Amino acid sequence: MRLAPALALIAAVSAPAAAQETTLNLYSSRHYQTDEALYSKFTKVTGIKLNRIEAGEDPLIERLRNEGASSPADVLITVDAGRLWRAEQAGLFQPIESKVLAARLPDHMRTPNNQWFGFSARARIIVYNKAAVKAADVQNYEDLADPKMKGKVCTRSGSHVYNLSLMSALIAHWGEAKAEQWARGMVANFARAPKGGDTDQIRAVAAGECGVAISNSYYYVRLLASDKPEDRKVIESTGIIWPNQKSFGTHMNVSGAGVVRHAKHRDAAIKYLEYLASDEAQSYFAEGNNEWPVVKGAPLNNKALASLGTFKMDTLNISALGKNQPVAQKIFDRVGYK
Repeated sequence: MRLAPALALIAAVSAPAAAQETTLNLYSSRHYQTDEALYSKFTKVTGIKLNRIEAGEDPLIERLRNEGASSPADVLITVDAGRLWRAEQAGLFQPIESKVLAARLPDHMRTPNNQWFGFSARARIIVYNKAAVKAADVQNYEDLADPKMKGKVCTRSGSHVYNLSLMSALIAHWGEAKAEQWARGMVANFARAPKGGDTDQIRAVAAGECGVAISNSYYYVRLLASDKPEDRKVIESTGIIWPNQKSFGTHMNVSGAGVVRHAKHRDAAIKYLEYLASDEAQSYFAEGNNEWPVVKGAPLNNKALASLGTFKMDTLNISALGKNQPVAQKIFDRVGYK
């Protein structure tokens, strides 16, 4: 099998170190079956074995905080830039230098201090009921706060990190005053109090409980790829909008990773991050959770995801999605976005 350039480079530089660094301790909140390929292929190429500790995002971050310098963790991989930023603020990452990551990852997928990186992307889309809402009326995030959407908007909790990350991006693009005005408009337009997860919002739109909702794209793609009759009905009743195509683009969040501050196997940890930027790993991310590869030219073998087509993605640096979260939460609290 011919290796992709990034993976071939990793294989070439890894052989001498493999005998000394045979085990890498990975703290992961990813729990998708297809991620097995992320582990087995890395070991096959480098000779470095992976020992996984899996748990939810916040419990893993708290565990690292409690373990301190005695932590066995070498790499933390989790979802949402907000959570990765929180880990950075807790001093859980260390900066690294990697020519592979600098060459493979877009600038906005690398934090300025090189402490953590985005390896796959998901979009925060608008889902609408085809029978109740005209697509032309909800082309932008701003439209969700327009009075014509009164009584039609469903979302999950404003305290959830997905919505906090979106709000953080809007603060970066619009400033605090306009972002707060938008949040007030959203609350005024709620069809019901925020509850449930993103899939619940999509189903509520399909059922006519609300006209529009915000959701991460991979939840919609799961329904799109499903062969269950009830899921097919949801897809038939709804459509999706890529927001803000004429301005900054659709908000994107990430699955990402960084080398833990007290990593005992630092070189092996860097090699693993470099592997995540390989074409093979990028493809596994897409297949495992319906997320887009972030490396330009990486293959997209997920037919359901590819069927959504192309769109303008927001290229705001992922660090902004974290650093604006304290302000985002204060705004949501002030306007009653609970």
